[in-house]
Amino acid sequence: MKLAFCLFKYFPFGGLQRDFLRITQECADRGHDIHVFTMKWEGKRPNYTINEMAPRGLQNHQQGAHFVKQLKKHFSVNQYDLTIGFNKIPDLDWYYAADICYQSRITHSRSFLYRLLPRYRRWQQLENSVFKRGAKTKIMLIAHQQQEEFIRYYQTEPERFFLLPPGIVKNQYDPNQFKAPDQVRKSVRAMYDIADHTHLLLMVGSGFKTKGLDRTLKAIAALPLKIQSRCRLFVIGTGNPRPFLELAKQLYVDHLIHFLGGRSDVSQFLLSADLLIHPSYHENTGTVLLEAMVSGLPVLTLNSCGYGQYIHEAKAGVVLNNPFNQKELNRALTEMLSSNQHDIWRRNGLAYAELHDLYSMPQKAADLIERLG
Repeated sequence: MKLAFCLFKYFPFGGLQRDFLRITQECADRGHDIHVFTMKWEGKRPNYTINEMAPRGLQNHQQGAHFVKQLKKHFSVNQYDLTIGFNKIPDLDWYYAADICYQSRITHSRSFLYRLLPRYRRWQQLENSVFKRGAKTKIMLIAHQQQEEFIRYYQTEPERFFLLPPGIVKNQYDPNQFKAPDQVRKSVRAMYDIADHTHLLLMVGSGFKTKGLDRTLKAIAALPLKIQSRCRLFVIGTGNPRPFLELAKQLYVDHLIHFLGGRSDVSQFLLSADLLIHPSYHENTGTVLLEAMVSGLPVLTLNSCGYGQYIHEAKAGVVLNNPFNQKELNRALTEMLSSNQHDIWRRNGLAYAELHDLYSMPQKAADLIERLG
């Protein structure tokens, strides 16, 4: 089939972007003709057609609106068997729902006046075009709780939703892939002058504000000095570190924080750390939670992160309930770093990963696309 895949922007290390690349590559490997439409592509290009459509407008919602107009014009004169979108775009055959419900988030976090802004109206219109009752678009879900929210706000027909399993790369994060995982830990720690008895905390993900880095810094600042003095935090991902370095200075913990940028060797840091902390403000899935679990790394997160349910079921760490409470996070971090359960959390996570499908998302997504075609 001739397939059109649409994505606002592609850049390395983004979670949505990784899913996009793996699904398009799976379809290409099955012999389909792949055509990508995007405003901007950064990084290595795969061996299929990529069409970059230059954005117009200073703000994201203006650029998104212009991109949608360009797509509509292109598709009116060029035929494709199916169109698959990874952002909310009208008239798609399939939408990959990586984002949480925008209307729900605005309802719970913004005032009524925010809804008068052009930004809100544009994003809400695009979301409505996908989820409104009677629309043709079928929806691939990656977290079960999404369906309830979209139905609540848009009365979407339940039969249009299809739940996918997680899609972490099998074996990439398995400690057994390394001949000597203990040596990986020693090597990485030696590279950054981290002693073996030091508590190495890890945060992974682009968009530091959304991931809750400020919450993590406050939790570290609240640690008892005896524990805090033995802590380091590595932050892996793309984003602007400046406001968080300023916050760390105000909290007197800036000497404990290291920003490492986006990296392709995250698996080695998962093997080298003692705890993944992920107190995200809103997170549809949180793939890194599963990557940590299958690496044997205990996790501290919130139940608002979609994949937090797997950590809870596996007993591979601590999952705090919403609404978020900073004091609860502070207490949980202190207790986990003081606990003798690390090896239990580790074994639980590894055992769970052996018994459950955490890997086949790209294959199942391609199956759904082929079924509709």
